[in-house]
Amino acid sequence: MLIHDPSDLDPASVERIELSSALLDRLAAIRAEVLAALAGGDPVYGVNTGMGALSKRRLTVDEQRRHQRNLLLGRAVGGPPWLPADEARAVLIGRLRTFLTGDAGVSVELVQQLVSYLNSGQLPEIPAAGSGSAGEIIPLAHAFGPLDFDLGPKEGIALLAGIPGATGRAALQVTRTRRLADHLTAVAAGSIAVIGANRDPYHPIAARGDDVLADELARLRELAGPEPEPRSLQAPVSFRVAGHVTAHVRRTLGQLAEAVDRAFTGVTDSPAYLDGEFVGTAGFHGIDLAAHCDHLTAALAHAAEVSTARLHRLLDPAVTGLPAQLAHDPGPQAGLVAVHKRAVATSHALRRLTLPSAISTAETSNGQEDVQSFSWEAVGGLADAVRLTREVTACELLAVHQAFALSKRPVPPGLRELLQAVADVVPPIEADRPFGQDLTRLLESVL
Repeated sequence: MLIHDPSDLDPASVERIELSSALLDRLAAIRAEVLAALAGGDPVYGVNTGMGALSKRRLTVDEQRRHQRNLLLGRAVGGPPWLPADEARAVLIGRLRTFLTGDAGVSVELVQQLVSYLNSGQLPEIPAAGSGSAGEIIPLAHAFGPLDFDLGPKEGIALLAGIPGATGRAALQVTRTRRLADHLTAVAAGSIAVIGANRDPYHPIAARGDDVLADELARLRELAGPEPEPRSLQAPVSFRVAGHVTAHVRRTLGQLAEAVDRAFTGVTDSPAYLDGEFVGTAGFHGIDLAAHCDHLTAALAHAAEVSTARLHRLLDPAVTGLPAQLAHDPGPQAGLVAVHKRAVATSHALRRLTLPSAISTAETSNGQEDVQSFSWEAVGGLADAVRLTREVTACELLAVHQAFALSKRPVPPGLRELLQAVADVVPPIEADRPFGQDLTRLLESVL
């Protein structure tokens, strides 16, 4: 992938990266300006001064040479569990993307070193938790400490500045959640279709004034197919609100995507080199990202709870007209009742993730850092929420698959591809068995 502009870099991409010559020339020109400005000897935070509460200490020339590497070494205080490989890669891409704006004023050689690092596939061990600072200095120290590169002036502090890790990881979760939202819609449509739910709640007129909801209701109507003679005047609430629930997920997802764009476009380096001068900024305070990650986590938790409720109803003959608990032979067989229990436990775990992250006034660095946004933790919570919501969705999907098999009802055209993908990895359910294996196959191959 040839990169001409920072926006060309996608944290979800696994392609090899190459930077255009025009982009490198621009960065080289900015670096030359930065070095000339530093030669003037004016105090520049973290370059010729100490950090945090020690910023009043001016560094000698010899100290400055060691200082940039020391910044990374002394802050690598994290430990396992480490980020999974795709999230570690997203952190590196997030850092590279911010460097390509030129705000950090780092050398072309350092930028190319990051490109080589990414292309090598040898990803660093980055702690998943324990950021605990105004910014991301601990995880970023782990991310870039292994660089085999002689850091020049300002390059150590530049590697630690801002919130590139949370931004890159959030961008990755945006991509994942888009796919998850499509599956939430499809699985809900399957539940609606298999019980013959009344389609009134998905009527176009019910979305007046809400374009996101209108689009979601249209997707449900298309996937669920033509309305049969409804089994009852009203289906349970968990079926009727399916459109509103997933529309809310999509709406909050869009808001997070906008926050990610703001974080990548805005100034997060500090001190940043802007219009020919060094400017101390507060771009490390990721409240925008943290708040929108928290918002999406709550939306996913609600979606999982509604999915779990629908799954419970699918086990009820009064709702489906099918054998109890979707068992082939109820009584001797328990059917999918334990699958619902797993969904209940998973939804409960999701509920515990919905405490907002940015509600701490903890002080560090002798009071120099007296508030924090915990954006690193917020995006970690979102990653867990995406994973757990997928698990609940797999549970409901398995039940939809079994309900269609027991009912002998035709699968609507819009759902045939999804349910065929399920049938390809889930053998016919004619007796009790370890359904956890089926759920694992769904998560690995279908969702």
